[in-house]
Amino acid sequence: MTLLKKLTCIICPLGCNLEINEDKGELKILGNKCERGIKYALEEIKNPKRIVTTTVRIKGGIYPVIPVKTSLPIPKDYIFPLLEKLSEIEISAPIPIEYKVLENIFNLGIDVVTTRSMHKKED
Repeated sequence: MTLLKKLTCIICPLGCNLEINEDKGELKILGNKCERGIKYALEEIKNPKRIVTTTVRIKGGIYPVIPVKTSLPIPKDYIFPLLEKLSEIEISAPIPIEYKVLENIFNLGIDVVTTRSMHKKED
């Protein structure tokens, strides 16, 4: 059996220490205390995904940037291209919470939305 990866499961509060092993071409997960740990480990090895949180510039707002996040986790390979795209964007205040800054990024069916509202700065 060959150890491929060790990780801590983040699906529930137990935080199981998982080992992903390969034995004769088959993946084996050790250390999980529930079935969700197996699903998490397999996704982490085959197609890891993350929620991306960052900020976008905002013109005329009470602050210079507004926090945003992806509506769902995206494959890790898309994180840096998304951050590059978001660095080129500037939106204008006022902006409501859950405003779609980008829709259907990379044709994944996932949006980038604001996580707070932003009032327009009073002159």
